[in-house]
Amino acid sequence: MSKRKIAVVITARPSYSRVKTVLSAIDQHPDLELQLIVAASALLDRYGSAVNYIEKDGFIISAKVFNVLEGENLTAAAKTTGIGILELSTVFDNLKPDIVVTVADRFETMATAIAASYMNIPLAHIQGGEVTGNIDEKVRHAITKLSDYHFVASESAKERVIKLGENPDFIFNTGCPSIDIASKINSIKGLNFNPYQKYGGVGGEPDLANGFLVVMQHPVTTEYQNSRKHIEETLKAVNEMNMPTLWFWPNVDAGADGTSTGIRAFREHNKLTNVHFFKNMESSDFLILLNNAKALIGNSSVGIRECAYLGVPVVNVGSRQNKRDRGNNVIDVDYTKDEIIEAINTIIKNGKPQISSIYGGGSAGLTIAELLVKVPLQFHKTIMY
Repeated sequence: MSKRKIAVVITARPSYSRVKTVLSAIDQHPDLELQLIVAASALLDRYGSAVNYIEKDGFIISAKVFNVLEGENLTAAAKTTGIGILELSTVFDNLKPDIVVTVADRFETMATAIAASYMNIPLAHIQGGEVTGNIDEKVRHAITKLSDYHFVASESAKERVIKLGENPDFIFNTGCPSIDIASKINSIKGLNFNPYQKYGGVGGEPDLANGFLVVMQHPVTTEYQNSRKHIEETLKAVNEMNMPTLWFWPNVDAGADGTSTGIRAFREHNKLTNVHFFKNMESSDFLILLNNAKALIGNSSVGIRECAYLGVPVVNVGSRQNKRDRGNNVIDVDYTKDEIIEAINTIIKNGKPQISSIYGGGSAGLTIAELLVKVPLQFHKTIMY
């Protein structure tokens, strides 16, 4: 029996960390052949060059798709999706995969889903069925309807996919693959690398020995015109707290130019000697960093997923993670300096929260690989209910 060819499309920095263990499990499985496609912002230096980490980890890339249109606004996002459909269609035609795997809810993943669906290639979706209350939710649910197999990360997500009319026989609560990495680093005590020496970046180099904050805040696509105003409130809070802070650059989403401009302008008018800025970091190192931080501030889903498992306190700013399942590690605040500062002070006072396995226990990658071997190859379905 020939190996099943599994094409996995990585379109952004977070997508790789989400499915790294899935890629490894597919690559090592005797009955599967990994066809890794790297596209969109995952190829671009300004967003952290995720492709460099992919290659460093030893994965062979079958195709690269350069489809990001400059602009960082809604029109650019829509056109980038369109270019992605055109380019990925050619890649799929050349590689002829048995199954295509797409990840989560970013606008570039819609291109993967549309191209595979129109080419009658069975489509598997990781992290469907979740809610956030912005454009990502529309994209995620649309990809669910285009997908044939659903590898969801929680029970409530599974129930939601069933309510969307999908066949329960092809909905699997595998947990989130990102928790696989978190489970491996959970036993590491202390910060076992120097982030300044290993990853460069810019800004001050504050002493991390007595604790530090991590910030990762992306623009919200439905509020992208306010992205600069939003990031300025977080900057003011971090500046006033004056704690050692490691800050990560935003994603390519609409409004990223406002977020970036806000950071640069604030740096010009404030010394920010307590803050160091990074573009990207290996997923395991990033989680080690988080596990040793006093708190994560911002609106990244890592605060909802991995931080829940690790018991890392999170100040979740704004609406980007609205309604998403969470543990008891999260304090939700509005885009205001005073609320952010109050939440940070509460976290410092209370310390680490109880850990939660709401997104799985660390075996998602292996589970998904086994399912990709077993599921029947199908690309046609009808609404169940």
